[in-house]
Order: sequence, then C-alpha cells, then structure tokens
Amino acid sequence: MPHRTVLAAFAAGALLASAACGSGFDDDSADTPQRSGPVSLQILIGSSGQAETTAVQEAAAKWASSSGNTATVTPAQDLTQQLGQAFAGDSPPDVFYVDAVRLADYASVGALEPYGDKISNPDDFYESLRTAFTYDGKLYCAPKDFSTLALVVNTDLWSKAGLTEADVPTTWDQLTSVSQKIKSSGTVPLALGDTRDRIGAFMVQAGGWITSADGKTATADSPENLQALQYVQGLLKNKYAQYPKALDAGWAGEAFGKGKAAMTIEGNWIKGALRADFPNVKYTVHPLPAGPKGQGTLSFTTCWGVAAKSKNKDAAVNFVEAMTTAEQQMTFAKAFGVMPSRQSAGAQFTQQYPDDKAFIDGAGYAQGPVNAPKMDSVLADFDTGLQGLANGDPKALLGRVQKNTESALGR
Repeated sequence: MPHRTVLAAFAAGALLASAACGSGFDDDSADTPQRSGPVSLQILIGSSGQAETTAVQEAAAKWASSSGNTATVTPAQDLTQQLGQAFAGDSPPDVFYVDAVRLADYASVGALEPYGDKISNPDDFYESLRTAFTYDGKLYCAPKDFSTLALVVNTDLWSKAGLTEADVPTTWDQLTSVSQKIKSSGTVPLALGDTRDRIGAFMVQAGGWITSADGKTATADSPENLQALQYVQGLLKNKYAQYPKALDAGWAGEAFGKGKAAMTIEGNWIKGALRADFPNVKYTVHPLPAGPKGQGTLSFTTCWGVAAKSKNKDAAVNFVEAMTTAEQQMTFAKAFGVMPSRQSAGAQFTQQYPDDKAFIDGAGYAQGPVNAPKMDSVLADFDTGLQGLANGDPKALLGRVQKNTESALGR
C-alpha cells in the first residue's frame, strides 16, 4: 500500500539540503567518466516481498548473461533513506527504484540522469505515467509498473442490500443512492482511506488537483476541489463512508475484508491482501464513479532511476531497456502481480487477468502524484486536515493547502 513516513520525508529533506550545500549534484552529469568494457551494475530496489526480489534478480541475471556484464540486485530495507544516504555520500547505486512522489525531489537537485528519450518507443508508456516522471519538460526515467484506484464491491453484502450488478454506481449521484440502500440494510456502504491518496480521486473527478499539470502552480483552492471535498464530507456526515479507524481497521482493505463495508476504493494490491487474509470474501472490481467532470482516479507508479553520477550509464540504460520490454513486464506481472507500464502489453494483461480490467483501464484517466519538490510537509498537513473533514471546513482547508503549496513552490 502506498504510504509515507516521517523518516522518508527526513531523508528526502536531507538530500535537498545536502544538494543546496554543494554536494555536487549540480555538476554536469555528462562530465562523469564512463567505464568501458564489461561493468558491474549495482541495482537497489524497494521490493514488495520475496516474489518481486526473486523476479528482478532472475531478470538481472538474464540481462547480465546476454550482455557480458554483471548485475547485483539488492532489496532495500528503507529505499528512501538508503538513497538519501547514498546521494549525500556521493555513492549512489547505478539503477534504483524511484517512486513518483520522489521524482521532483531527486530531479530538482540533479541526482537523476534524464535518460527517458533513450528508451525504445517511450510513447508506448501510458501518458499518465510519462507525465509522472517528467520534470522541467524531460522524461527522466522509464515507468516500471503502476496501479490505480477502483471501486471494490462485496457481492454478498451487495445482494443483502437488494442490489444487483446493474446497481454498481457509475456517478456520484448513483454512489449516494446505493449508499442509502446499503446503510438501510445495516451495513456501512463505503470504507474510505483518510488521505489524499484516496480522497484525491474525488478531486480529479471534479476537475481539480493540488497543482497544475507542470507542478509549478498551486491550484488547491479551486471551486472544483471544494465541490469534491464537500461531496466527500457529505458521505462522511451521513455515514455513507467511514474511515478505517472508525471501522477498527488499519486500512480500508482490512475493513472491507472483515465485512464491515460493502464497498471500498483501493488499488490492485487489495487482491493479494484479500487472498492472503480474507480468502472467502467474494468481490468484483469496477471503475470509480464519475464526477462532475467525468472519470478520474489516481495512479501510483515507480520508475527505473539511473544515477547522474553513475560511471555505467550506458549499461544502466541498456539494463532498463531489458526490464521494460512488454515481454519482461508480463513476466513481472505473473511473478508478483504488478500491471505493465507499456500500453502494448495491456491487451495481453487484460486477457490473462480480466478481473483487473478496471484497474488497467484507469491509466487512461489517472492523475499521478504531485510533481513538485519540497511538498512533503504540505501534503502531510493536507492529510491531517482530511482526517477531520467530517466536521471540518473544506474551504479553509483548501486555502491552507494553497498557501502552503505556494510557499513550497517559491511563489
């Protein structure tokens, strides 16, 4: 599950501070001497578990065998912390995972090599994913895979409320009406995560977001965002939606798995969680209900970053090329449940995993994370405000986010 920690924010802040103090990130990366002949790549990944670690190690070994190089894949204990330390110590790995929420922090201080235009057919990556890894007009890195949010429905609780498949909501109005029926049946309608990583989808559906598309202008205090938060506030006040804490759960997927809500809004990671912890729950997956401005969801994605200071950049880019072919991405999908970032793999993925269609279709209308540096504390404060949304003032909250964002962006 996408999450953020104080430690991650500290490490990113340390990276920015060390860059500002002259750690050398601003040097022209083209001046970094490159090794010739066979090289030894160091690859640092933020693994979801042993299945992912094994799959990446096997793919790296295959690449090394065919290229004549060597490749060492290391799963990080805390990726953001370890990268921050490696950058500050001027000893980064050659290749590493970069979460989209970190792209602007790393790119803004010159820590990343902007190699995106060197990868074959970069336009084959979903546009929303390319946007997530573009900074100052440059595609910095190739998207590794992604997930989106969708509406997950407990079919037994759905039937208990007298609803059929035809009643699955496709608009906000329909979401409200089915929630009324579900609540009348004695069940909580919707388990909803209490941060922007879930509630933000409503903002996108209303036509809003926290920043402009280029990440340079604050757009939080808008009529569209206000409409979205007022709608979510109504769901909360009417008990049509409840946060996980109110349902004695650590996250919305747990509340859903325990049968405490008929619906939830989560990413495709919920599949593995339900299979492992709640194997008897029957459910279906659907696109999120459209808002006043149409369909909208959020995407969560990671790219293959290449260090600007790497002495093996040519080999590193060649490695990423091998990791992002449609064939290799489908191998990863089978191994540890991710969705391929290349559109050319979409049809094959949907054929093999038809239940995930709503998730992968969401790439066409998904909003990526805020693509601007120095936003950690701003977004954490926004999450705190959202956690009190039921009895809060949405207009005042958005005004505070606007002011804080403008300050972070230097406006």
